[in-house]
Amino acid sequence: MTSSDLALAAALLITDSLHFVFARMLLPHISPGVSAMYVLAIATVEVGAFGLLRRKLRLGTFARHMWLFLALGLLVGSSTNMNYEAVAFIDPGTASLLGKTSILFGLVFGLLWLREKLTLRQVVGSLIAMVGVIVVTFQPGDYLRLGSLLLLASTLAYALHAALAKRYGSQIEFLDFFFFRLLCTTGALFLISLVRGALVWPSGTAWLLLILVGTVDVVVSRTLYYMVLRRSKLSVFNIVLTVSPVVTIAWSLLLFGTVPTAQQIIGGAAVILGVLLVTLRPNAS
Repeated sequence: MTSSDLALAAALLITDSLHFVFARMLLPHISPGVSAMYVLAIATVEVGAFGLLRRKLRLGTFARHMWLFLALGLLVGSSTNMNYEAVAFIDPGTASLLGKTSILFGLVFGLLWLREKLTLRQVVGSLIAMVGVIVVTFQPGDYLRLGSLLLLASTLAYALHAALAKRYGSQIEFLDFFFFRLLCTTGALFLISLVRGALVWPSGTAWLLLILVGTVDVVVSRTLYYMVLRRSKLSVFNIVLTVSPVVTIAWSLLLFGTVPTAQQIIGGAAVILGVLLVTLRPNAS
C-alpha cells in the first residue's frame, strides 16, 4: 500500500471504530431499528444536497444499475438494523470485535469469487489476524446469545455488499453510487421499521445525536470506506479493517469505562501484527 493509501486507511479505521459506539449512544434516546433509519436518512439528505449543488447527480445511473442499488440497499439496511439491535445485548467493543468475523467472509468472496491472490506473507498475516479475532471474540457460553447471532448475520450481509460493490460498482461515478446506495438503504430501513411498527418521532436530543451519527458514521466513514475499497484488493481491505475493534475498545474504555480483558489485549495484538504483515511492504535492500 502507498503512503496515501495508508493515510486513507488510518482515517477510515478511526471513523469505522465509532460505529457501535454511536449505536450505543443512541440506545437510551430512541429504539435501535428506527434510529438506524434516521441516521441513513440524514446521510442521504446531506449527500443528495451536496450532489444537487454540484449538479452531479444523474437519475440515469440508478436506472442502469437499479438491481445493484436495490441489492446493496437491502444488504446494508439489514446489516445496519441488526448492528443497532445487537448493541442492546453486547457492549460496543465486543460487538465490534465479533463483527470482524466479516474478515472470514470477505476473504472467501475475494479469493474465490473475485479471483484475487495473496502473497505468502499476506497469507501468514491474514491467518494471524484471524487467530487474533477468534481469541478476542470467543466467549464460552456467550456465542449463542441473540446479539452474537445478529452480528454474525450482519457481517455476512455486509461482506456480500462489499463484494458486490467491488465487482459491479467500482466503475460507477462515486457520488452517484454513494447517493443511490444510501437512498436504497434508507428505503430498506424504512420498510423494516414500518413492518415492525417501530416508527417514532425523535426527541430534540435524539435529533442532535442522529445528525452527528449520520454525518460522521455514514457520510464521512462510508466515503472513506468506498475510497479505500476501490483502491485495495477486497481480501486486503477486509484484513485492514480488523484493526477497527482495537480502536473501538479504546473508545469504549474512554466513553463507557469498559476495561479490556487480557484475552482482548492478546487478541488485539495478534490482529495488529497480522495487519502489519499484510499492509506494509518489505524494505528493499
